[in-house]
Amino acid sequence: MPETSGPTGRTPETDVIDFRAAEQLLAARDPRGAVKLLDGVIGAHPENTAARLLRARAFFAAAQLRPAELEFTIVLEREPDNAFAHFALARTYERRGCPGQARRHFRLAAALDPNPEYLQQARFDS
Repeated sequence: MPETSGPTGRTPETDVIDFRAAEQLLAARDPRGAVKLLDGVIGAHPENTAARLLRARAFFAAAQLRPAELEFTIVLEREPDNAFAHFALARTYERRGCPGQARRHFRLAAALDPNPEYLQQARFDS
């Protein structure tokens, strides 16, 4: 019998399979399905930043902006130099109607990574 990662009976292999399946669901525009799979992965591995970032993206795609904001914030607490997480958090704030917070994170993303999309959104010239 395979080793389990806790009282849930999940195995490390199950967690990897669920993570990869969640990636596929998000790519197939089923963010709610992705969130359901990632809930189990994060329940077993709350420290897994990649799973949290994927779940944040899924929440954003499902227009669940408050949970997306919380997940992106957790990612940034662990990885403050993650330009994508700053950019995605900025987009979340933008959709929530918080332009000041959005601008701050757009600028942080652009400062960390000169990606043309980040630079355009940062609007350093204005």
